[in-house]
Amino acid sequence: MEKVLIITYYWPPAGGPGVQRWLKFVKYLRDFGVEPVVFIPENPNYPMLDASFEAEIPEGITILKKPIFEPYQLAGIFAKNQTETISKGIIAAEENQSLLQKSLLFIRGNLFIPDARKFWVKPSVKFLKTYLKEQKIKKIITTGPPHSLHLIGLELKKALKLQWIADFRDPWTQIGYHKKLRLTKKSAQKHIELEQEVLNTANHIITTSFTTKAEFAEKTPKPISVITNGFDATEKDLKNTGKLDEKFSISHIGSLLSERNPLNLWQAIAELCKENSRFAEDLELKLAGTLSEEVIASIKSEGLGEKLKVLGYVDHSQAIKLQQESRLLLLIEINSKETRGIIPGKLFEYLMAQRPILAIGPKEWDVERILNATGSGFYFQYSEKEKLKSIILAHYSKYKNGDTNFVSGNIQQYQRKHLTQQLANLIKSV
Repeated sequence: MEKVLIITYYWPPAGGPGVQRWLKFVKYLRDFGVEPVVFIPENPNYPMLDASFEAEIPEGITILKKPIFEPYQLAGIFAKNQTETISKGIIAAEENQSLLQKSLLFIRGNLFIPDARKFWVKPSVKFLKTYLKEQKIKKIITTGPPHSLHLIGLELKKALKLQWIADFRDPWTQIGYHKKLRLTKKSAQKHIELEQEVLNTANHIITTSFTTKAEFAEKTPKPISVITNGFDATEKDLKNTGKLDEKFSISHIGSLLSERNPLNLWQAIAELCKENSRFAEDLELKLAGTLSEEVIASIKSEGLGEKLKVLGYVDHSQAIKLQQESRLLLLIEINSKETRGIIPGKLFEYLMAQRPILAIGPKEWDVERILNATGSGFYFQYSEKEKLKSIILAHYSKYKNGDTNFVSGNIQQYQRKHLTQQLANLIKSV
């Protein structure tokens, strides 16, 4: 077994998609000759919790913990709701921001570079330098965001003769919310410099999307691999035998932020309700996860309040069940150039659910490439209301005719175990 140290912030009992990527890699790495050692914070301030993930931690894995100081904990004393909202990535449009939220964003963007976990860097580097020498571990992986963890890798790389893989689950300076942090020119430049140093010092870079790989390739000559997120299932699991909802359910499972608010979708559904009384009777709009009040208000403004079922945060097993029961699954991303390379982790579990996907996002979105390759759904730009209406109505007609058959193709490549084999091969090659 070749040992590798994995430095990650998100780990059970953290909830949400951020924890799953490396939990699943760790779950399967031993099958491919790699022994993972995991380094995590001892007292993290996770915005979401999901204890169900703890059962998936492999027996006997070495997990190292080091205390972390997080400013969010202090800020929460004075502005708990605002702090929790920002930490979840929910940032209101500028015209709707309170003075307090603007102040918190300025502090977050300019005093905590690259992010509020920066205070974990020095103590972690000090501890890990000794540990890596004693254990004779020569390879490390950092995963971000938070991108502070890449700074741990950067300092360890400078101090020791080791091989470093930097995994970017999301972009750094090109992520959608980066411009909302009210950065000064000096702070913006600091982010760029740190990103550049990480990209040019790591031995190998991993991205989760094709667009991010292309963007990074313009910034560094270092080798870059795309290893997407995926789903954890066997061939047997891929046959959806769950009972479908009696209602014509259109569901979104995951966070819906203020800018993930496709007004044309809500308008299209409302128009179908007005044009077809049976459609209105059969419709159920289900939203599970963290929701922006603006999204809920937009839906209700279209007269869909009675059709809306807000489920709140659900644990992972319940999320899988909801996906498998739904008639249509919504995948929504912010409509901006910066989000073209964001492939939400839920896409892959949607694939596993074997239910048709309606994906609404920016032009040239990487998701379209996956949907086309697997035949798993339909991609729409935000402006394509009539196209949305047509596809929704076509699936409603199938629903009324009792036609529930829907099978995606070529999705096995996104199984977590298959993706872990790619990772193990990369670890061995650096």
